[in-house]
Parts: sequence; C-alpha cells; structure tokens
Amino acid sequence: MNTAERTARGLRRVPAMPAETSSLEPEKKRRRIKYNIFTIGAGMDMPLFFLILILLAIGLVMLFSASYAYCYFYFGNSYFFIQRQAMFAIAGVVVMLLVSTFDYHHFHKFAWPLFGVAVLLLLMVLAFKDTAIVQPKNGAYRWINLGFVEFQPSEIAKFSMILVFAHMISQRVPKMGTFKEGFLPFAGVLCVFAGLVIAEKHMSATIIIALIGLIMMFIGGVKVRYFIIIFGLGVAGVLYLLFMSGDYGHSLDRITDWLDPFSSSAWQTCQSLYAIGSGQLLGLGLGQSRQKYLYLPEPHNDFIFAIVCEELGFVGALIIILLFGLLIWRGIYVSLRAKDKFGTMLGLGITFQIGIQIVLNICVVTNTVPNTGISLPFFSYGGTALLILLFEMGVLLQISRSANIVKT
Repeated sequence: MNTAERTARGLRRVPAMPAETSSLEPEKKRRRIKYNIFTIGAGMDMPLFFLILILLAIGLVMLFSASYAYCYFYFGNSYFFIQRQAMFAIAGVVVMLLVSTFDYHHFHKFAWPLFGVAVLLLLMVLAFKDTAIVQPKNGAYRWINLGFVEFQPSEIAKFSMILVFAHMISQRVPKMGTFKEGFLPFAGVLCVFAGLVIAEKHMSATIIIALIGLIMMFIGGVKVRYFIIIFGLGVAGVLYLLFMSGDYGHSLDRITDWLDPFSSSAWQTCQSLYAIGSGQLLGLGLGQSRQKYLYLPEPHNDFIFAIVCEELGFVGALIIILLFGLLIWRGIYVSLRAKDKFGTMLGLGITFQIGIQIVLNICVVTNTVPNTGISLPFFSYGGTALLILLFEMGVLLQISRSANIVKT
C-alpha cells in the first residue's frame, strides 16, 4: 500500500470527539440508579432457605412436645399452643417468600417511618398501662393487645433499629470515623430505643438492642475510642438501676439466683438444670421429658431448650446448635457478598440479632448468665415474634438474590 492510499484511507476514518464525549459525563453522573420492585428472576440462596425451614420444622415439633402437658392442664387442650404457632408459621413462610422477591433497596424509604412507628408503639406501652390494651404479664408491661393480635413493640424496635442503622451507615460511609456524623446520630437512636425499652423493665430486650447497635456501629466504621463514652454511660446507668432505683430490684434477685441456682428462689433455673442433666448423652426420647409436667415453669417459652436437652440429649442439642451455627454463618456469608453497603449492613444486623438471641438464651438455660427472659428463635412460643422473625428471614433471602454468590 503506497503513501497516497494510506492517506486516503485515514481520511475515511471517523475522528474521535473528546469534547462531545466529555459533555456526556455530567449526564451519566446525574443519572439515578433505579431498582426493580420485584426480583423474582434472581435465585435465592438455597442453603440459607433450607436451614430456615429445617429449624422451623424442628422448632414446631419441640414446641408441641414441650407444651402439651402445660396446655392440657391450663387450657384443657393439648394442642392449644401448637395450633396457633403452626398458623403463624404458615403465614410467616408465605410472608418470607413474598418479601424475598421485594427489592431490599426500597427499604431505604421505610427506615425513618418505621422508626417513628416503633417509638410510638413503645410509648403506648408506657402510656396505657393497666388498660384494656396493655395488661401486665408476670409483673411486666411489654405487650400491646389489639384484641385480634398481641405483640411486643420491642420486637419491632429491633428490626427498626437495624434498618435505620443500615440506612444511615450506607449514606455516611466516608464520615463514619468522625464524632459528629459517625457516632453522635447512632448513639442518639440507640439511646432512644434502649431508654424506652428499659422503661418497660424489659432488661433482656435492652441488652439485645444495645449489642446489635454497638456491633453495627463497630462494623460500620465508628472509631473504637468513641465506644468508651457508651460503655461509661451504660455502666453508670446499670449501677443506678440496680442500686439506686427501687424498680429494678428483681434484677439483683436474678443475679443472686444465678450465683446459687439450687436455692429455693431459683426454682426455674434449678428445674432447667435438672432437665439438662436428665438428658445425658442421647436423651430420654422425644416426648418423654419429665420436667415439662409443671416442674419447669412455662417450658414452651424461654426455657424450651432445656426440654430439648432432656428429650434429645447432648447429641440432639449439639446438632441443633450446629444448625443454628450454620444459619448464622450463611447469613454472614450472604451479607458480606451483597452488592452495596446497605445490603451488607442490613443482612449483618438481622443475622447478629438472631445470633445474639440464640447465644443468650442457651446461656440463660444453662445458668451461664443470669436469667434475662430471652426467647429462642424458631422454638419459643410466640406467633407475632415468629412472624417478624420470618419476615426478617425474607429480607435476608432477598439480599441473597442479588449477592455475588453462586446460586444452587
């Protein structure tokens, strides 16, 4: 090819237009990312999904086994609790599957409205004590009764705080190391929730909310030195409530019972330890517990794991603990592979909430920590609590749909 032909061919090429290309850049930057409302086409994480269903099924079986004697004595119907729990479980699975198709990015819009609803419900508990909608249970005011449903606002507050923290962290990533933007707003939200819940004398929920908030703040990037402020305020508050306020004397009694679990005042803890010891290696057999026959108070609630140990033994209890561990591991795995900070923090918050409740419940049942009245996820009786739990599992499954993991 001679020089003339190369010159003519070069003239036919379309020259680059850097000026026009650069003029398009601001338009690209201004373009907002749009998210789909539904993401049915994306596959959810099947290991996480099956772990949820397995734990739910085992939990229903153990709830019936632990509760039928109690229900027959107090209600004349051995199936009283399991019928209600099964209905909420079915509804919860439907809700879980529906939520798993709803793009989690839209939860940004609900962060502060849900915060307002949660605060309002917590205030209602305090404002309407000894009325038709707020009646005491075992001396505590924690439930709102609407006639057709009864629930604890603290359960809504847990998810609300997780959502608000995930929303705020995702918007403040470069500023999370500062005091004004990265610490103060989160400490304010945490103090609002913890203050309202502790006013209900709900120490266990306060502990869970505080731990979730602190963990999310730490993972989100808040500097460690700022936690000294919260730690100091927390210690001062606990000491005041225990020793200066007469409303929390029962907490000191629980510490005393923890130190001497076989005393006459520590009946529940004592019977729990008897149940665990009776199970030995392989257990007495499914349905063969003796402590559930009105020895262990309310075996269907906070101390259901003691019945699990008695009937299934060390081996059965260990298998259930391993299943819980796999659930937590899978939740963390999915959350860390989310495509944005909001998904990561939302998934981790939900996962840590469940993990904290599992660890604290088992520690209470085994008298490792003082009795704080914490339910065991998927196992303890409580229809609305199970419904909220399965809703949160739906959010976690939705995060898995868009996570960078291999779908199976």
